[in-house]
Amino acid sequence: MKRLLIALVIALPLAFGVAALAQAPQEPSTSVPELETFHDVIMPMWHTAYPAKDYAALRMISKDVEAGVAKIAAVKLPGIFREKETAWAKGIADLKAAATAYAKAAAGTEDKALLLAAENLHTAYEAQGQIIRPVVPEMNEFHKTLYVVQHTFVPEKKWADVCKMSGELQTKAEAIAKATLPKRVEEKTEAFKKESGQLVADAKALVAACKVNQPAGIEKATDTLHSRYEGLGKIFE
Repeated sequence: MKRLLIALVIALPLAFGVAALAQAPQEPSTSVPELETFHDVIMPMWHTAYPAKDYAALRMISKDVEAGVAKIAAVKLPGIFREKETAWAKGIADLKAAATAYAKAAAGTEDKALLLAAENLHTAYEAQGQIIRPVVPEMNEFHKTLYVVQHTFVPEKKWADVCKMSGELQTKAEAIAKATLPKRVEEKTEAFKKESGQLVADAKALVAACKVNQPAGIEKATDTLHSRYEGLGKIFE
């Protein structure tokens, strides 16, 4: 009996721990490993072979380019990128066309054509990465939380769970509003500041709705916050 009690004392906390982990929402994946792996091909091509006009090296990696792009094209995007699927598909078409042109140039004898093909391939690869990597990293962090709220808790009307994350959404919205845009998009600063300020206001409105604890108000505030985030992203399209 004593041994049985000891076993129960050990087993019960473990069981509850496993159950808690099973119920906790998993942080959504925000990476495409195949795209990141292809950087190992692009980096020596663009930063070493291309500036050195090392045509032999550029031709040598043609098969790696073909294989890498094929793997990227076969990717099924993580659910968090569902709103990016159309842009991703278009980018894949551009990337495949660039890889085909690269293979043709690598098989030929025109060195200028090979340099141009390398340039176009690099451009297509960078554009593909930008589809899933927001200009402002803080927006990615916000989206990780918003995605769980919008696609896990809202459909099941788990308003208490939404409210548990409302403070985190406000904190992350405030981080976005404080972000500085990179130089390549600094002309969008005014629009970004206006929209990010509204995002903070909407996040605060959700927190306020949670304090009142009215499901209809919480649902409306959550939808407004989601729409505002989408609008913020459109600034950079």
